[in-house]
Amino acid sequence: MSVNAKTAQIGRIKIGGGAPLALIAGPCVIESQEHTLKLAESIRDICAALKMPFVFKASFDKANRSSIQSFRGPGLKEGLRILGLVRKQIGVPVLSDIHEAQQAAPAGEVLDCLQIPAFLCRQTDLLAAAAATGRCVNVKKGQFLSPEEMSNVAAKLRESGCDNFLFTERGTFFGYNRLVNDMTAIPRMQQYAPVVFDATHSCQQPGGAGNMSGGERQHVGTLAAAAVAAGADAVFMEVHDDPPNAKSDPATVFPLDGLRSLLNNLLRVADAVKR
Repeated sequence: MSVNAKTAQIGRIKIGGGAPLALIAGPCVIESQEHTLKLAESIRDICAALKMPFVFKASFDKANRSSIQSFRGPGLKEGLRILGLVRKQIGVPVLSDIHEAQQAAPAGEVLDCLQIPAFLCRQTDLLAAAAATGRCVNVKKGQFLSPEEMSNVAAKLRESGCDNFLFTERGTFFGYNRLVNDMTAIPRMQQYAPVVFDATHSCQQPGGAGNMSGGERQHVGTLAAAAVAAGADAVFMEVHDDPPNAKSDPATVFPLDGLRSLLNNLLRVADAVKR
């Protein structure tokens, strides 16, 4: 397999360009300071044992929940404070998503990477604000876009002064409440940026549970392995120590106690295809 020449840098971690397969992982949403720090430490230790680069992710505000009654997180100020503690105390780079342009500057003071949600991936002002922070930017490909349409996103970021960015494949709408993955999207988007594969959101059934998204967590490992075989530069997973009681995406977050085994398998696949 040919090596993707595009690279990005999240803190001290290089992604793409033949760098080792990296993991971006953490809970869907910040539930508490204690829980966030504990989970970050646990994932860090698993990745350290496997010599796998690790970026911690968690959302400070899930502004796109299906129901107005759903838990959204601690908000911008408190969420960034907690993510700053993760960065300082756990010693790993941190990533979170922004939904409004005015969130970019304060987020950029704390985060190593700002993430743009899939539904907002074409929002020019949001992309420009993220680019202006000087931080790495991870843009999730909209479920409604072709891989080639992400060239317009790349152009917006570059025109706004950002050359340090990633794209994430997270599935494509297939009728109502259903996503499918076209693994050719990975090499097709790699002409623009390093590509991350979102293994847990790809198993979502958007809005499938009525007032929340459903999902099929049992397929996370299969899809992640297929994506690594297709050349993904990193894998994105939401991980939780008690999935049924997770405050966001309980149907798809991956159990912490199964993470090491899954990552072992992914590293074996990466080695087999000689990334």
